[in-house]
Amino acid sequence: MVRILNIDAATCLAMGLLLVLAARPVGTITAIPGPVLFYAGVLLIPIGICMAVIGRAGTGSALAVWLVILGNVGWTLVSVALLAFITPNVLGIALILTQALIVGLLAWLEYRAWSSLGDRADAVA
Repeated sequence: MVRILNIDAATCLAMGLLLVLAARPVGTITAIPGPVLFYAGVLLIPIGICMAVIGRAGTGSALAVWLVILGNVGWTLVSVALLAFITPNVLGIALILTQALIVGLLAWLEYRAWSSLGDRADAVA
């Protein structure tokens, strides 16, 4: 569980930094508006830091783990819904759908890992 949370935190921070530092060039090649990319990156940085803190603490808080899982599900859904409001090119669509798939996969892996803790997860909740 901790390993998945740490991977999630690292990828979140990496994507956040990439989007903050390179919103304009990424926007140019994907036709995703630069401000959308920049502010998504701004959101991802504190989210990634929170995930790192939760991963560092282990699985001590059911609420924290569920917050990460549900946050990832929400990010996935909002990412796909974003396609109804912007008109990215093929690379932009691929970027949005790929990151949504990865975040959705992380949510699923976190859920499975949490579920596999069984009684321990229930005791911590």
